Order: sequence, then C-alpha cells, then structure tokens
Amino acid sequence: MNYLDTVQELYKTAALSPQASLCCVTSKTRYLPELVIPDVMEEMNYGCGTTVHFGDLNPMENILYIGVGGGLEALQFAYFTRRPQAVIAVDKVPEMMDKAANNFKLAAEINHWFKPDFIKLIQGDALDLPVEDESVDVAAQNCLFNIFKEGDLNRALSEMHRVLKPGGRLYISDPIATKPIPEHLRKDERLRAMCLSGALMYQEYVDKIVCAGFGMIEIRAKRPYRILDKQRYSLNENILLESIELVAYKNPIPVDGACVFIGETAIYYGAEETFDDGKGHLMKRDIPLAVCHKTAENLRALNRNDIFVTEATYHYNGGGCC
Repeated sequence: MNYLDTVQELYKTAALSPQASLCCVTSKTRYLPELVIPDVMEEMNYGCGTTVHFGDLNPMENILYIGVGGGLEALQFAYFTRRPQAVIAVDKVPEMMDKAANNFKLAAEINHWFKPDFIKLIQGDALDLPVEDESVDVAAQNCLFNIFKEGDLNRALSEMHRVLKPGGRLYISDPIATKPIPEHLRKDERLRAMCLSGALMYQEYVDKIVCAGFGMIEIRAKRPYRILDKQRYSLNENILLESIELVAYKNPIPVDGACVFIGETAIYYGAEETFDDGKGHLMKRDIPLAVCHKTAENLRALNRNDIFVTEATYHYNGGGCC
C-alpha cells in the first residue's frame, strides 16, 4: 500500500465516522446571513483554515473545490453562486462523496435558498482532474496538498493551473513547517495522511506554487496550527506547524520574479510630493502603500532616510503595488 492508498483509507474512515483528531475539526466556521451549517458538516470540517474569502467572490464565477470532505466549504461557495453546478466538487473517496451528497440534502432542508444541484459532485483525482482546460474562475483546496510527496504536489499544482482561466485564482489552506521535518516522520504514511508530517517550509511551499506558473500570490493568513513535540515524535526539539491561507493568481510571471504579498507596507515621507522608485511604483508622500516582497526588498536596499518599510505581517487583503 502506497501513501495515497493510506490517505484514501483514512478519509474513508473519516467519512463513515467523524474523526475529532483529524486536522482542525474543532475550529468554528464563519457564518453568513441565512446560511445554516448542518451539525454533521461542522463535525467533518477536516481543514486547517479556510479557502472561502468572502470579499473576493463573484456570483457569476464557476468554482472548483478539490477534496470535498463533509461539504462545508463547497456549501459556503454555493452561498455566493446559487446556480446549478456552479460549484464542482471533486473527491477520490466514494464514501466521502456519498456523505457529502447526504449532507447537501440536509443543508437544503434548513436553507431555503440552497438546492443540492448547486454543487456538482465528481469522483476524480487531484493528480488528473476531470475538468476541462481553462474552464473555472476559482479553484480551491483545504489541507490536501501538504499530504502529497514532491512529484505528486507538482502535478496537483500543475492541474490546478491547467483548469483555471487566465487571471483565475487558486485558494489554498495548508499546514507549513517552521523547521525541516525529519525523514523518519516524512516516511510515516499515516502521519502524512493526517496532515502532520508532509508539510514544507514556507519559502519552499511558495516556490512550488510559483514554479507551477502563478505570477502573483497573496498571503491572507499565517497562524499556529500544531506542535510536533519531541516526546511523541522522537525529535531533538519541538516543531511548530503553521496554517497558511493564500490566493495564487494565474497571471504571467514578471521578468523579475513573481509578486508575493506578505503584508509589508511602505511609507514615503520625504520633501517631494511623490517618489518614483524607477520600477513602476509612484509613492505619494505620507500615503501607505502595500508592497510585494520584491518591492519591499528593493526599497530597503535604497537605504533612504525618507522611506519606511514595515516587517511582514503575513496578513494581506489587497490594494498593493502590482
């Protein structure tokens, strides 16, 4: 049995009986007017954050969700689209698909606006998506890609890029590691399936997304997730895992590299009304400007005494330089 078979068996069990220890099942979901989440969906919230960023969603968009789980985030996406089959949910595990279909029927009973056919369930694999090229506006996955080993992760990201329309958006929520995870944990297939041992470090994770062809990335959130403690996991020191939420845009990668927004802000306060950095950024005096990381580094390198650049917050909500 390879690691993907282990993943499938684990999520088959999680479909048949909710697993309280799997990912962040205890985290509370965010609510919207007239959206009632069935209790069973709450119990099956097998994710480490959210991919549903309310301010971004357009009701006319078509959305692809990979790894449907109990259906909670697919239901949240459907709240915005409210059209037949506007949300496509792909899952490899038949038992999970059956459970999600039943959960959608429950949701229709307690939400007057919702119909189960708003979500099209398709059995399929993240490594070979049963979706046409450039056919969706949004693609999303929560706590899935960290499970994949390197070759499969590259393929899954490539598949997401393939199915997105130009300018489309990939929403991700995944664990990342603050220190390299030792090989003995990486080889533990069950821990990998439980989202505990396959996590990459932040920069490596972002680089993978850029290499898949995404030219702009916004880090929406980064927060503590789990501790791999040295007693239980035979480590020399504890390892903090964090959850990261990001949006990657299917835009061309600029010649000087992708634009990655990590919550840095620049403020010019010099004698002139404006400052032009010569790289396409015109800064107005005393007006904060959210900047991508490469612009932040370029401004720091100028060593000017009239430009201040903040440290990264890893919480970025738009309005930036690019």
